[in-house]
Amino acid sequence: MSKILFVMTGADHWTLADGTRHPTGFWAEEAAAPYEAFRTAGHEVVVATPGGVEPTMDQGSLAPEFNGGQEGSDRVARTVASMSELKHPVKLSDVDLDDYAAVFYPGGHGPMEDLSVDAESGGLLTAALESGKPLGVVCHGPAALLAATRDDGSNAFAGYRVTAFTNAEETQAGFADKAAWLLQDRLVDAGVDFQEGEAWAPKVVVDRNLVTGQNPASAAPLATELLKKLG
Repeated sequence: MSKILFVMTGADHWTLADGTRHPTGFWAEEAAAPYEAFRTAGHEVVVATPGGVEPTMDQGSLAPEFNGGQEGSDRVARTVASMSELKHPVKLSDVDLDDYAAVFYPGGHGPMEDLSVDAESGGLLTAALESGKPLGVVCHGPAALLAATRDDGSNAFAGYRVTAFTNAEETQAGFADKAAWLLQDRLVDAGVDFQEGEAWAPKVVVDRNLVTGQNPASAAPLATELLKKLG
């Protein structure tokens, strides 16, 4: 049984352009679906956050309309409630990449607040990328890639094909005109080869050991691809 590292946001809000704090955290499905897939495949999951704080779930992510109805919402809620690892995260600063077979970053708007500027996370991402280990990042999780800068100021993921939550999706979600910055724009500025799919439809992009997913619907397919890489 291998260990898979879940790097999760420690933020419980997202600061909008006008300074308003929008309550958020991690997106339930994006943690629950991969967790179920990895555990079913026999792998152990370890959660890490900045400072070792217990991650906050975005309560809005349990809304029935985001989970295919009430039954789907209840199922995701049960899975998140069963994730005892969320109660005992390790500090990101204490993570030894050698202990893990793969690394996964779920999304939610939380990573836009903290992981996008977290140097320890950025260093871990760079090391994971260079190690060749399977590295999965979904939806707003790729905000963390923005902190993966090299000594010369370039981004470690520049030139990689990457997908993430798109400007179109942020617009339809009602946040594009409120956000201080948009993820797709910043990733393009960082030099990644951004791959945009249909809004809200599953889209997974594989480039070498990097597997990225566009939105919540992409979390389960992304987990399938990561498991293939784990063999």
